[in-house]
Amino acid sequence: MTVYFIGAGPGAADLITVRGARTLAAAPVCLYAGSLVPREMLAECPADARLVDTSGLDLDEITAEFVRAHEAGHDVARLHSGDPSVFSAVAEQMRRLDAAGIPYEVVPGVPAFAAAAAALKRELTVPTVGQTVILTRIAQQATPMPPGEDLATLGRSGALLVLHLATRYARRVADELLPHYGADCPVAVVAMASRPDELILRGTLADIAGQVEEAGLVRTAVIVVGRTLGAEQFRDSHLYSPERDRHAC
Repeated sequence: MTVYFIGAGPGAADLITVRGARTLAAAPVCLYAGSLVPREMLAECPADARLVDTSGLDLDEITAEFVRAHEAGHDVARLHSGDPSVFSAVAEQMRRLDAAGIPYEVVPGVPAFAAAAAALKRELTVPTVGQTVILTRIAQQATPMPPGEDLATLGRSGALLVLHLATRYARRVADELLPHYGADCPVAVVAMASRPDELILRGTLADIAGQVEEAGLVRTAVIVVGRTLGAEQFRDSHLYSPERDRHAC
C-alpha cells in the first residue's frame, strides 16, 4: 500500500500529468480538496473508488483516512492542486505518514505560477533583464513568515516575484514593493489560471491594487511582479545564437 501525493495542476482537468492520471485511475481511495480540485478529474478514479473530500477535514482526520486505507491494503491517491512542492501543506502529512510507517510517493504537477506565465504568454526569465524567480507569500495572522523573508527584504533583490495567497492584500503588497521596484514596474494578477473563468489583470504597482479591488479578487490567484513582464528589448539567449559553436564539446 502506498499514498501517492499527486499534483492535480492549476485547475484545468486535462493539465494533470499522464503519470498522475494513471495513478489516480488505479487507486481504490482518493482524497481530494473539493474547493480546489476540479470535479471532472475525479472521473479518472475507479467506479467503485472511495472518494473523500478533505476540504472540511483537519490533519488528524486526514491522517485517519490514510491509516484506514493502510490497514485495508488500499493505495491512496491524494490530490493536491498545483504541484505538491509549493504551498501544498504536504510536508505535515508526510511527517504523519513517516511516524505511522506508511509509505508514500510524490507525483509532480503543473504549478500555479507556470499556468499563470502561460496565460500571460510570458517567459519569466529573460536574458539581461531577469534570471531569478522568487516564489513567496506574505505574512498573515495564521502563518507568519520566517525572519528575512518579508517583502521588503525580498524586494531588494529586484527579482521577479510570484506571490501566492496574497491577492486579498494586493494594496499592502504594492505599497511594500513600490520603493524597490518603482511605481511603473509591470504587475499581473492571474486568477483561476487555466480554468474557463480565468481572469487576467495587467497594470503596474501604481494601479494594480485598485484593479484587484474592483474585480473583487480575494483568492485562487497569483500576483506576478517584475520587469521581465514588460521586457521587449533584450538580448537573444546564447542557446540559439548563430555565434555559438555547436561543435564544441
